[in-house]
Amino acid sequence: MIKIPKLLLLLSFFVHTSISAQQTKTVWLDDLLIQTFSEGLRPVQAKKNYSNDTLRINGKKYSRGLGAQSPCVLVFLLNKQATRFSALIGADDLGNKEIALTFYVVGDGKVLFASKEMKIGDDPIKIDLNLMGIKQLGLLVTDKVGGINNKRTYCNWIDAQLEMIGDAKPEHTVNTDEKYILTPPTGKSPKINSAKLFGATPNNPFLYTIAATGERPMTFSAINLPRGLALDKQTGIISGKVSERGTYQTTLKAQNVFGEATKSLTIKIGDTIALTPPIGWNGWNSWEAHIDREKVIASADAMVKTGLRDHGWTYINIDDAWQGVRGGPNLALQPNEKFPEIKGMFDYIHSLGLKVGLYSTPYISSYGGYTGASSDFEKGGESHQSIMVDRRAFNHIAKYRFETVDAKQMADWGTDFLKYDWRIDVNSTERMATALKQSGRDIVFSISNNAPFEKVNDWVRLTNMYRTGPDIKDSWTSLFLNTFSLDKWSPYTGHGHWADPDMMIVGKVSIGPIMHDTRLTPDEQYSHVSIFSLLAAPLLIGCPIEQLDAFTLNLLSNDEVIEINQDPLGKGGRLLLEENGIQVWVKPLEDGSSAVGLFNTGNYGKTPESYFNWGNETAKSFTFDFAKVGLQGKFNLRDVWRQKNLGTFNGSFSTEIRHHGVVMLRMFPQKR
Repeated sequence: MIKIPKLLLLLSFFVHTSISAQQTKTVWLDDLLIQTFSEGLRPVQAKKNYSNDTLRINGKKYSRGLGAQSPCVLVFLLNKQATRFSALIGADDLGNKEIALTFYVVGDGKVLFASKEMKIGDDPIKIDLNLMGIKQLGLLVTDKVGGINNKRTYCNWIDAQLEMIGDAKPEHTVNTDEKYILTPPTGKSPKINSAKLFGATPNNPFLYTIAATGERPMTFSAINLPRGLALDKQTGIISGKVSERGTYQTTLKAQNVFGEATKSLTIKIGDTIALTPPIGWNGWNSWEAHIDREKVIASADAMVKTGLRDHGWTYINIDDAWQGVRGGPNLALQPNEKFPEIKGMFDYIHSLGLKVGLYSTPYISSYGGYTGASSDFEKGGESHQSIMVDRRAFNHIAKYRFETVDAKQMADWGTDFLKYDWRIDVNSTERMATALKQSGRDIVFSISNNAPFEKVNDWVRLTNMYRTGPDIKDSWTSLFLNTFSLDKWSPYTGHGHWADPDMMIVGKVSIGPIMHDTRLTPDEQYSHVSIFSLLAAPLLIGCPIEQLDAFTLNLLSNDEVIEINQDPLGKGGRLLLEENGIQVWVKPLEDGSSAVGLFNTGNYGKTPESYFNWGNETAKSFTFDFAKVGLQGKFNLRDVWRQKNLGTFNGSFSTEIRHHGVVMLRMFPQKR
C-alpha cells in the first residue's frame, strides 16, 4: 500500500476546502458575445445552428448551445478561474451527412478530450471536464476534408457552459508579444515607389500619382509622357486622356534639396487595366455599416498624412451601406443620407492623387440590407427600411436589372473600383463587366466572394479581382486557410486579373461587434503581409488609417515588400517546398531575381494543439536548400524586411524563423 505523506494530505485538503468555500457560477457560452471568442473560418451562432435554424442532433431539438461549422476554433482566457466545462456535442441534423466531425477540448496546450468521429445520426456525447488550474481553454471541431469551401459541416456544442469561481468570466486572449519594427526609416532624398507598370483604356480618364518618399517640398517631372497627359509638378499627379493605343516608355523624376530620383514607367493603353494588384483601403473592417462621408474623407486625409500614399497606397474604397434608393432620369442607384454631395467627395479624393471605390450586388439587397442592382419592380423601389423587415428574402437576383445605368452613374461620379458581392455566378459577372467597360471610365471590377475554382478561367476573362474564399478574420486559422492554400490559384493570377484572399487584417478591426486590435501576433502580421506580397494579391487594408500605431504603419511602409507585390512581371508565388513545419514560397521577378518567403507555420492543422497560440512556442532553425526549389548556384541574398544585404550564399542558407513568422528574402543570381 502506498503511503501519502501527511503534509501532502493537508495541502490537498486545504486546496479543495478553499475552492469549495468559494461560490461558483454557471456561465453559458451562448450568453457571451461568442463571435468575439471565435478564431475559426466562419461565424459561430448562439442558440441557433450554423444556418440560423434550430439546434438539432439525431432528431432532438435544443434551445441552448452554440452552432458552428468546422473548422470551429473558440478560445477563452480562464486565468485558472474555471472549475468545470460541460456540453453535449454532435453533428447538426441539417449539415453534411457524408463528412465526419471530431470534437476536441484543449487546455494550456494539452488535449483534455477528443471525441470519436461523429456523423449525422450519431447519438450526442456528454462532456464534463475538470478545468482546475487551466489558464487558456480551446474548443475545436475539425473534419478530414479540410479546406475553405462551405462543406456544411455543422457542429453543435449543446448546453455549453463553464463553472466559474465567484464573479469571474471568460476573457479574450490578449496579444502581448513585442511589436518589433524591422523596416528602416525612409531617408530625406527622394525615392519613387509607385508601380513601374500602368494600364488604361483609350479615351478614358487617366489618373496616376508618382508616389515618392523624401523631404518636402518636392517637385516632379516626366519624360516622354503620351500625348493627352499632363503632370502637376507640385503633386506628381498625372491626368488626362490618351487616344492612341500602344506601349509608352516614360521616365519619372522626383527632386528635392537632398537630391533626385528617377524611375521607368511603362504605360499601356489598351483593353487591360489593373496591370498590378490594386493597393489601398476598404472601409468595412473598420466601420462596417457605420461608414459615412466624414469617415471616408478622414481616411483619405490620413492616407496622405501618414505617408502611405507616398509608398504607393492608392484606393479609398467604400464598402456596403452607402446605397440609398433609385432616382434621377435613368433610375440609377443614388447614395443615402450619409453621403451627401458624393461627386464632390470623389473629386476631393482624386485631388489628393487617390482613387475611390464603391460596392454593389446583383441581388435586390446587399448583405447589409441596402439596395442592390436588381429589383422586383420595373423602376426599382426597395429601400433599406423595406428590406430590413425580412432581409434574407431579398438575397436573390430579381427580374429587373440595373447594371448598365448603375455603372454609368458610378462612372459619372468618378468611381475607380467596384466590389460586387454575392454568391458568384458567371452571368451576373459578365453583365456587370460589360456595363463597366461601356461606362466611359476605367473601373477595377472586384467580385466577392467564394469564386468557384472550377470556373477560374471565367473570372480571369471577366474580372480584375476574384475572391478565392470566405470573409477573412483576424486569426491564424483564417489567415492560414485563406492564403497559404492559394498555390493552385497562382497560375491564373496576373496582369489585369488577380486572385484575392480578401482584405488585410492588420491594425484595428471591427470583425465581430467590437473594434479591437488585430488578434494576429506581430510575427503573424509579418507573415500576413509577406504572403500577400508573394501571391501578388491585392493589398487592401481594412483598419482605420487615422488610428494606425507605429508598428502597423511601419509594417505597411516597406517599399521593398510592396515592390515585390507590384512587380511588373505579374507572377503569383508558388509553394515549392514544405518540410518540418516550414513552407517555402517563391515568386519570380522581372529583373531575374526571386522573392522567397520562409514561413514557420507551426505545423498548423497537424495536431489539435496547433490550432491555438499558447504563448510558449519557440523559433525553428531551418536550412534552406536552394536546389529543392529549383534554384541552382550562388546567390546574393537580401533580407527584404530589414532592407539589408546578407551576403553571397552557395546552395543553401541557414536561419531561425519565429513561430508563425517569416524570413523574406530577395535572391539575386550571381553572374558568372
